[in-house]
Order: sequence, then C-alpha cells, then structure tokens
Amino acid sequence: MSDLNTLFTNARDESKDLARRPDDQTMLKLYALYKQATVGDAPEDGPGDMVGMFKHRSWAELRGVGADDAKQRYIDLVQSLK
Repeated sequence: MSDLNTLFTNARDESKDLARRPDDQTMLKLYALYKQATVGDAPEDGPGDMVGMFKHRSWAELRGVGADDAKQRYIDLVQSLK
C-alpha cells in the first residue's frame, strides 16, 4: 500500500475517534472527500431525501478532483480536527 493510501486509511480510522463531533458542514466535507477519493465523481442524479440531497450536492462539488488529491484533502481535514 502506498504511503498516501496508508495515511488515508489511518485518517479514516482517526475520524471516527475525534474528541468532538465536527459540525454538519465539516461532516459533509468529510463525506464528499471520502466518496470522491474512493468512488470518483458523483452521479448526475442524487437521492430525493433531504440528507441525501445535501450529501450528493457536497460530493458533486468535487467533480473532477482526482482520487489522490481528494485523499490528501481528507487527510489534511482530519488532521485539522484533531
């Protein structure tokens, strides 16, 4: 596993053990960066429920961001929350 992938996996695990739960906007950023890093671009159509709509919109804003860039942004965000 590359160093970036190891750091990303560690950041994912650390995000579950933060001292405080991040605010909703930060949670959406974490979700979107994680999805962009692991799945790629969001599909054109999102879910119809309110929470799903916000998640999809946040993820769709990252359309075109490469997986490695999304992983690094995710790592940086988790580190800033510690």
